[in-house]
Amino acid sequence: MTSTQPFRVLIVDDHPLARKAIRSMLEPVADFEIVGEASSGEAAIVQCGEVAPDVVLMDIHMSPMDGLEATRRIKQAYGTIRIVMLTVSDDVADLFTALQFGAQGYLLKNMDPDEWLTYLRALLDDNSDAARGMADKLFQRFRAPVGNLAEGPTPSMLTSREQEITAYVAQGDNNRQIAEKLLISEHTVKNHMKNILVKLGLENRVQLTGFAIKHGLTRKGQN
Repeated sequence: MTSTQPFRVLIVDDHPLARKAIRSMLEPVADFEIVGEASSGEAAIVQCGEVAPDVVLMDIHMSPMDGLEATRRIKQAYGTIRIVMLTVSDDVADLFTALQFGAQGYLLKNMDPDEWLTYLRALLDDNSDAARGMADKLFQRFRAPVGNLAEGPTPSMLTSREQEITAYVAQGDNNRQIAEKLLISEHTVKNHMKNILVKLGLENRVQLTGFAIKHGLTRKGQN
């Protein structure tokens, strides 16, 4: 990340005070430039075409078009724009749907501002170690049983070894740690990870963590 090229941010939330709070948190930071605001999913799509943001901070619950549908349409039209969902809810179904639609991650509105900035920097810098650490923190907040959620890829699409690796990813382990626990090479783990993401149609470890949460593929307390 360079100070001469800050990441262009579009804030999407139907509450003016929420948009103001996000703006006040990001504006003093040289890494980010606020290029627009929108109060609905429809407006967000229009803004993406007009201001070309690098990242959209997208509220989930809006009307008439919610953040999930807006995410789906934006990713179809502008695949390189990164979308981070904003929520106060612990509805894992909504979050998993957002990840399926192409969102790169999600933030809880009640998170500490420092956590927000850490996560955004990790996501936009492709800093996988930091992103995994934040994904694990978020996982801790969404550990409740999730029941029957939206249809999508299922664990049956993965081999037993791939399911095992997915569980370790949800635990927050990196490739080296997984290799040590499974007594295989780190290169083998990387190959498995590539196959897992392709099979499930996912983009990254944050999305894979959401998949693991949905289907109970976790190892918390089972190290």
